[in-house]
Amino acid sequence: MASLLDNIARPSAVVLQLSVLLGVIFVLLKVLQFYRERKKLTKALEAFPGPPKHWLYGHNHLIHSENFLHQIVSWGEEYPYAFPRWFGPVLPSLVVHHPEYAKSILGRTDPKASLPYRFLIPWIGKGLLILEGSKWFQHRKMLTPAFHYDVLKSYVTLMSDSVKVMLDKWDKRIKERKSVELFQDVSLMTLDSIMKCAFSFNSNCQTQSNSHYYIRAVYDLSCLLNKRIQTFSFKDVFYDLTRKGREFQDACKLAHTHTDQVIQERKMLLSNERELEKIQKKRHLDFLDILLCSKDANGVGLSDEDLRAEVDTFMFEGHDTTASGISWLFYCMSLHPEHQQRCREEIQGILGDRDTIEWEDLGKMTYTTMCIKESLRLFPPVPGVSRQLSKPVTFPDGRSLPAGCQIGLNIFAIHRNRDVWEDPEVYDPLRFSPENSTQRHSHAFLPFSAGSRNCIGQQFAMNEMKVALALTLLHFELRPDPSKLPIMVPQIILRSSNGIHLHLKKIF
Repeated sequence: MASLLDNIARPSAVVLQLSVLLGVIFVLLKVLQFYRERKKLTKALEAFPGPPKHWLYGHNHLIHSENFLHQIVSWGEEYPYAFPRWFGPVLPSLVVHHPEYAKSILGRTDPKASLPYRFLIPWIGKGLLILEGSKWFQHRKMLTPAFHYDVLKSYVTLMSDSVKVMLDKWDKRIKERKSVELFQDVSLMTLDSIMKCAFSFNSNCQTQSNSHYYIRAVYDLSCLLNKRIQTFSFKDVFYDLTRKGREFQDACKLAHTHTDQVIQERKMLLSNERELEKIQKKRHLDFLDILLCSKDANGVGLSDEDLRAEVDTFMFEGHDTTASGISWLFYCMSLHPEHQQRCREEIQGILGDRDTIEWEDLGKMTYTTMCIKESLRLFPPVPGVSRQLSKPVTFPDGRSLPAGCQIGLNIFAIHRNRDVWEDPEVYDPLRFSPENSTQRHSHAFLPFSAGSRNCIGQQFAMNEMKVALALTLLHFELRPDPSKLPIMVPQIILRSSNGIHLHLKKIF
């Protein structure tokens, strides 16, 4: 019996040993492949001088969230066009801070870099921001009708209504304290606005609470994601097991609860034949209508998973980024009363005795638009984007990089590049006058990125910024609070670590 068992055990042991050996060989081959690729990339990066790096930390120990953007600008002045930024000992990214290099990258069809975008997937899923290839093209085509001129035209009144709720809150609050922290209120307003415009949903989030749970979830997610991206290390493999990982999962659940609620309510309406008939007779369908009714070339609609991803993506990009743009715009206006007054006079001349904004008014706000663009230059809501090279690239100066390299296009630094902008730290709306705009590099101004993956909702965002600024300047004079100046921090969007505090003086 023992001999029989030995005979049975021997082949099993041989199989086990062979499996272990093959596993070890596989791991060694992968390590060798990784080493060769890193060596090739490191060799290519030698053509790009950059700041000295630590053998273990890379550049992580030199960068903190509150000096990150200005540090990149400072390095950019020392190392022209682009320089390496190392996340630890083996993960480099080439930081691009010149429009000529940006043009070389954004004119291609490279996918988004796995870092940092894969960290977003548990939150917003694989929607338009994350997708690539044929599925991205399919979704982009299905979503494009939601941003047609005729659709956007119907949103202006709804945007105005949301802004007026915010202004009423400020009117009451300025009696209570000297300055008002704007960002949270603006974020609630843009959420309220996008829910009305894109989903025909009256959330009342501006009046029900000063800290709507969805806003808190989005803010927490942005903070957690930014910290994870800025301090990337191998410990992120175990991120879900950490306290911050659990906080991230909880915030995702809150955001998804909100998204699922909105989708399910609309599906219930569409299941009713009478309501479906009403929706189909609408002159303008809203964003969710278009998502639910859109079909691809084969007549197939979006799956529930794709629906949630696109809704989460649009709700994040459509309200959080716009909130950043509007808040920093108000701050710019507060610092420059001469430009603020000129915008106010332009708006008063357009509206006359009216206190409402109409579609036709937006195109007449020439100087106001110039001021908005200059604010977006100094404070881009999305300060950077990333790409993963799918094939080698050669830049105009002859330097090259192999496939697989990660590129970080720092929009904030491009907007402050002294090779392109004269006195880039100065707020000067005349940079965007028609005569000056034609002389500028095509990729010097990238608040909505560029190329095939530019922001699909950029006109929506510009319209909302115009409406918000116009109505606000009709009601208030804006002045900075010198005791609470904002501190820029990039948390996916551009925020202030201590809020944006302004003095508001009512205009009678």
